[in-house]
Amino acid sequence: MQDKETWYKTGNESSIFTPAVLLYPDRIEENIRRMVAMAGHPDRLRPHVKTHKIPELITLQLKLGITRFKCATISEVKMVAAQGAPDVLLAYPLLGPACQKFTQLMGAFPKTRFSVTADSREACLSLSQLARSNGKALNVLVDLDTGMHRTGIDPGRAMDLIQWIRKDPWLVFGGLHIYDGHIHERDPEARRMHCEADFEGVHKLMAQLDTQGIEVEELACGGTPTFPIHARYQDRTLCPGTPVLWDAGYEAAFPDLEFLPAAVIAGRVISQGNHQICLDLGYKSIASEMPHPRIQFLDLAHQDIVNHSEEHLVLSMKDADRKAPGDLVYALPIHVCPTMALHEQVYVVREHQLVGIWRVVARKRLYKL
Repeated sequence: MQDKETWYKTGNESSIFTPAVLLYPDRIEENIRRMVAMAGHPDRLRPHVKTHKIPELITLQLKLGITRFKCATISEVKMVAAQGAPDVLLAYPLLGPACQKFTQLMGAFPKTRFSVTADSREACLSLSQLARSNGKALNVLVDLDTGMHRTGIDPGRAMDLIQWIRKDPWLVFGGLHIYDGHIHERDPEARRMHCEADFEGVHKLMAQLDTQGIEVEELACGGTPTFPIHARYQDRTLCPGTPVLWDAGYEAAFPDLEFLPAAVIAGRVISQGNHQICLDLGYKSIASEMPHPRIQFLDLAHQDIVNHSEEHLVLSMKDADRKAPGDLVYALPIHVCPTMALHEQVYVVREHQLVGIWRVVARKRLYKL
């Protein structure tokens, strides 16, 4: 690992075209190893790829023994399958023209096992037609709502849908999917109690399924905040995403999760004067769905954010004259996942040097059939 205080510094700053994301593979690999250690075995992991959307990081995870992945878009599914991943789950309702594209991907990558989540008969009817047209039964995980109230069916009403899936000749009931992204308590014990309380409905459903002799092949659970909680239960597959790159938001919110920041925003001073500086870090380069602060500077002290627009970030600074136009600044994103989706490519940094560029392949949507 690099020096704790200067790990993010690069020796060839003049080569960095800003605004940019810098990734540090040594730190990423360490984060993946920590994920595996927390899970107990790589077979228990189904990491979400929406955080990074980069083929090279799928290859790295495969190298470290992870074989199952979770996706939110068709683009992500294609990227993961193209890297030779044996098992891909699309944890997002599959409807409309996306069904045809999914069918094409299943045909293009026959060695990959494809699964999808569903929470309604309407969605399952579409999936059944998809499977029939493909001539191959489709694995379906029933999406449960344990408190997120986004997608998913209440566990108490899921049995009828599961029975309906099991009766359809073109669908295979592959298990249950639970995402509990609403659980954000900073205190680990409070977070655990919230998670356990919300999971009671799942326990009841599991007992009901067991009574009827229905096997739950996979119980895919949680995201990052509840990762260590679900890891205590050996029958659960774990689906963290953010730990691969980590960010300043989760670092502050969940100090019990010890991962390394491995993605850095690089920007430049483009103007200076009147006790303020202007950077090229507009909200087209930094996720802006949250209120400020949206980044955490690693090498810059400022008093306030004056303005944030498409291509500009203006900061007030008492000693603004210490920064000259052209100076590079480094920062950690507060929310790394949508920040990554704003960049077509990222710089790769090893031992303080830029050594290459990776494309953020799955940031693009697929429209052509």
